[in-house]
Formats: sequence, structure tokens, C-alpha cells
Amino acid sequence: MSATDRSRAAGVLLLCRAEPDRVRPSAQLLREPMILAPAGEDWTVLVPAEEAWREEGSHLAAVAAEWAHALTVAESWPAVGLWWDEEGAGFVVAAGFRRTVGYTWLADGAPVGEEGAMTALRARLGLDPVLDAEAFDQLTRPDSDADAAARVRGVIAVLARSGLHLPAGLVPGAGTDALRAAAEAAPRAEAVEWPGWREAVRGGLDASENGLMGEWIRGPRARALGAAEIAAGVCLLVYARRGAGSRRRWSAAGVVLVADGALTIAYDTWRSRGTSGA
Repeated sequence: MSATDRSRAAGVLLLCRAEPDRVRPSAQLLREPMILAPAGEDWTVLVPAEEAWREEGSHLAAVAAEWAHALTVAESWPAVGLWWDEEGAGFVVAAGFRRTVGYTWLADGAPVGEEGAMTALRARLGLDPVLDAEAFDQLTRPDSDADAAARVRGVIAVLARSGLHLPAGLVPGAGTDALRAAAEAAPRAEAVEWPGWREAVRGGLDASENGLMGEWIRGPRARALGAAEIAAGVCLLVYARRGAGSRRRWSAAGVVLVADGALTIAYDTWRSRGTSGA
């Protein structure tokens, strides 16, 4: 199969369990061309452009895992990365500092996934421990009538029970051009662009103040959390700089952590000054 054919057969979708306004700041920090769109109640989908993931020597499973981790490392909501190419398909699930795990099916649908990945997916998304667990278990059993793309569509069907509703055309197995066109046509879709640090800071503060982590961005806990994020982010940036290939994408997680930690400390300082001057 030619490189062009492989490109048409491959794709990545990032599903974030949060509203678009909460996802946007983290997506901007990835500094990759993406389309963001609502995907149901408390869900957002990100569709990366091909040039964002097309890198020699990088596997889509690793790319999806690193992006999902970077999106959630400083957030309280989880993300699921779906990927597919001519060799197979699968998912990854990330949530905060917990280890990102994933599951893979070969092109013919044969399961070769990581043990415990389905349990992690269910638990991190807060799905039904009985009905949804049984549905996921079905996807790990041999099925001669289901290829890899069908397996991932099965994952989407289970997530739909929790409110996920992908825009029309965003279907695992679709080609790059079709995905991009569907994403751009989705209601309230928008291109994610790097706005510069000033707007990124403003958006990050708004998201933090209004999000579930609002109680953590003030006082000693805020300063401790900010310092820990900066330290972890610097470590990731050093690791990424020494690496090669897809490992460099860890720099995205490092940037997110350093930026979020600095914003947390700066915002706490600003609020403290405002309170003392009142």
C-alpha cells in the first residue's frame, strides 16, 4: 500500500469528557492544527489535521496516547484517543497523572489489547460497572464479522450511553479528507489555534476559575500544586529534549504542566494582592 493510501486509511479522534470551553485552553497548548466541536452532553471532540500526526516512525497509538495525556495532565476530566490505520485500530484513555493505557485490535478485528485497559476505560469515565463492563467485554472476544474499525465503533456505541454524540461523518475507518470535512461542517466547530501567551493565560484562568479545580487555585494548596506542576513539566521537557521521534511529543505535556503551574501561582498571587488591598 502506498503512503497516500495509508494516509487515507488512517485517522485520530480525541474525545474529552468536558465542555468545549474547558477543553479549548489545553487543546491550544498542544500547538497543533485541530478542529474542536461539541460531541454531546459534557463531551468534546478534537480532530487533528494529518500533518499533526504524520511523522516518520511514529505509531498512531503512541501519538494518541501522548496527546490524550497532555490534554488531561493538568485537568480533572479524562480523554479517550481513538486511532486507526491499515494495520489495525484501538483506543487509549488518559486521566491526570494516572498511567495512560490502551487497547488494540488487528486489522481483522483480532484483540491484542492490554489487560485491564477496558476496566480503566470504564472506571475513568465513570461508566456503569455492570452493563457497560459487559459491553466492553464483548469487544475483547473473537468475532469474525467485526474488523478493527467496527471494534472502535463498538467503543463509541458504549460511550454513547454516557452522552457522547459524535458529529455526522466522524467515523472510525473514514479517510483523512472525510474526517476533516465532517469536522469543519459540525455545528459550533472551530479551529484550534495558538492565541499567544496573553490570551492563553486569560483562557486558562477563566477555565480554572469556572472549572472543578477552582477551589485549588487559591491559598497554600494552589501554590503547592503550581510548584509540583512546574517541576513535573520541567522533567517532561528535559525528557522530550533528549528523546527522538514521537518522544518529542512529550514536550506538549511538559508545556501544559509548566504553563498551568505558573498560571496557578500567578493567579493566587494576584488574588492575594487584590484581597489585601481591598
